[in-house]
Amino acid sequence: MRIALFATCIVDAMYPEVAQATVRILRRLGHEVIFPEGQSCCGQMHINSGKFAQAEPVIANHVRAFTSTEWDVAVAPSASCVASLSHQQPMVAERMGNDALASEASEVADRTYELTQFLTDIEGVTDAAADLGSYFPHRVTYHPSCHGMRLLRLGDRQSSLVRSVEGIDFVELPLADSCCGFGGTFSVKNPEVSSAMLADKVRTIQATEADLCTGGDASCLLHIGGGMSRFERTGRFDGTPDVTAVHVKETSTTDAQGHTTERLTTVVGADDDDHLTPGQRGTAPAEPSRTQSGFRVGQAAVHLARILASTKDDPLRVPSEGAEVSGGSLR
Repeated sequence: MRIALFATCIVDAMYPEVAQATVRILRRLGHEVIFPEGQSCCGQMHINSGKFAQAEPVIANHVRAFTSTEWDVAVAPSASCVASLSHQQPMVAERMGNDALASEASEVADRTYELTQFLTDIEGVTDAAADLGSYFPHRVTYHPSCHGMRLLRLGDRQSSLVRSVEGIDFVELPLADSCCGFGGTFSVKNPEVSSAMLADKVRTIQATEADLCTGGDASCLLHIGGGMSRFERTGRFDGTPDVTAVHVKETSTTDAQGHTTERLTTVVGADDDDHLTPGQRGTAPAEPSRTQSGFRVGQAAVHLARILASTKDDPLRVPSEGAEVSGGSLR
């Protein structure tokens, strides 16, 4: 089968290793994989913000990129973007009075699958170890993205494939169906609410004591990884952003003639705790230990495509094995 890879903009720009893992999986099944030139964003960011006029040319670009060459099906490692193709693109084109674009967008969407959707529904893969050679002997928990659950209705496709990887120690995530707080532009427009939701998600991930949290959407994992990274740096679960502390203290000096001068002094730096009371000073560790508040630190987020692509001959390493972690995401 000739498969067109829809990499998505977040994967292409920030997690290219996820696209590479997707290609390895598809080629392992004997498929030819092509990359339609000119592909970019699906327009979801614009659409979710109500910017239909701005979204229309983005949708047209996607359709143009995926109708410029021949392919049987398209596959993307993103439930969110695949959902946008079918649930948003035709609707926006119709709203803008572009029926021809709406028809073409629907045709492209009908042949585009999320990775595990393709593996299970089209290829009939039910055992990742047997069918893909997947091997990953580590403790893993799984976060289902909202769009995957509620729009694509993936059910247990993703979790079942991850569970079937040889050697994996799969642990259920408490309150797994709760949103991580990303929601695309939601996290930008409502940072306080988003951060509070993220804190709840990080708490549940920490409680599993898993090495990694996996999922099928790089955007959610970006958000979750950032939250876990913040916890490791600060030892805190809350959504307070990392800032440099700036505070003011009152000081006094006495000159040789005995004159006292009082002044206010600005103190900059999170390491300076002069603004704290004696009982508060020194309570924050310079480097978080392996456990904070009874929970484990050093966890990371990773897309499930990379776990499914991991084999005994070419294994995916975890942080304890020296793997690089950036922003809470496994590299």
